[in-house]
Amino acid sequence: MTKSSAALAQTFSNIGHSYSHILTLLYPTVVLALERSWGLSYGELIALMLAGQILFGVAALPAGWLGDRWSMLGMMVAFFVGSGAASVLTGLARNPVEVAMGLALIGLFASIYHPVGMAWLIRAATNRGQALGVNGMFGAVGVAIGPLVAGVLTDLVSWRAAFIVPGATAIAFGVALGIAWRLGLVEESKADLRPQPEPSRDNTVRAFFVLSLTMLCVGLIGQTLMVVLPKLFAARLSGIASEGTLGVGMLVTFVYLSGAAAQYVGGRLADRFPMKNVYVGAFLIQTPVLFLAAVLDSWPLLFASVAMVFVNVAALPAENGLLAHYTPGKWRGTAYGAKFVLALGVSALAIPLIAYIYGTTGGFFWLFAILGGISAIVFFAALLLPNDGKDRGLIAAAKPVAEPAE
Repeated sequence: MTKSSAALAQTFSNIGHSYSHILTLLYPTVVLALERSWGLSYGELIALMLAGQILFGVAALPAGWLGDRWSMLGMMVAFFVGSGAASVLTGLARNPVEVAMGLALIGLFASIYHPVGMAWLIRAATNRGQALGVNGMFGAVGVAIGPLVAGVLTDLVSWRAAFIVPGATAIAFGVALGIAWRLGLVEESKADLRPQPEPSRDNTVRAFFVLSLTMLCVGLIGQTLMVVLPKLFAARLSGIASEGTLGVGMLVTFVYLSGAAAQYVGGRLADRFPMKNVYVGAFLIQTPVLFLAAVLDSWPLLFASVAMVFVNVAALPAENGLLAHYTPGKWRGTAYGAKFVLALGVSALAIPLIAYIYGTTGGFFWLFAILGGISAIVFFAALLLPNDGKDRGLIAAAKPVAEPAE
């Protein structure tokens, strides 16, 4: 892979990370407008995104396998075009059933990004921690501007425009990537630009079991925060947010933009220190913040939300780096697919959990108490990970190798 091809691969991967979150997070803000216009409850409407969120995670495993066995570039084109077209179709929906079907299609095609786009990024990166950190910043920006895009377009145009406009731009990026691929500006690669030493089998097995648990828990926390913050802010920050979806969307955007730099910070820390230590430290901080969020409101809740999002996303470069470190390169797309089945698919249980707790209690105290307990589980489980710091010198010394002959 040439340097220019690697640079374009990282650029499209970063843009794709933003879109994977923008398109899947439009609905939690749009739903506030649908409550008024369709006369349905929040619990009924938020449940419409359940199938899409499940597919967003569960379909990641076959997507990663196809990326490994067929083509990462081809799968990325399918991601942009497919998720964009699905978003446009959602904007044209006439009833709740059609909205649910559109959201399911968005989740299906968006599931391609994390296993394929991240494996593609790592293959093209010479400095993995930094590359994952920058990529994570793009993802965090996507999480941040998704609610803002939804709020602005819903208030100024309609809820339909909130899906159609970003969907059309995603299709345009897919077409651009397809053209770059056809012209040879972006190349398919079968080897890492910078290889790594193989870990021992014992450490690989140990890391597999520990990360399976922690990635599920971290995904559940992250998914819950992304879905619940618009409603949480509408309920507890009424004195700060203006009327309508725009004010709430701006506050959610503020929280996630404040946390965007966390991915870069986490990536730099993962390059400099043992990734296990970075991972454990993040959840040592995260646990008490989540318990505090159960009882706070107004400005203290807003600042606590910034803190819990910052720490949660700062842990992700270390988590992704640990997974890459303990996975053979030829199976990395499949491994990331398995991760996101846990982190995004199984953790879609956050949606019925949110609906049930809010429906039965009228608030979110017990939701954040549960999240605090889950964060404590991550902290104690992560202590059992192998010490990756022992071979960091070998990784730093690894040299790029030539692309194998076809």
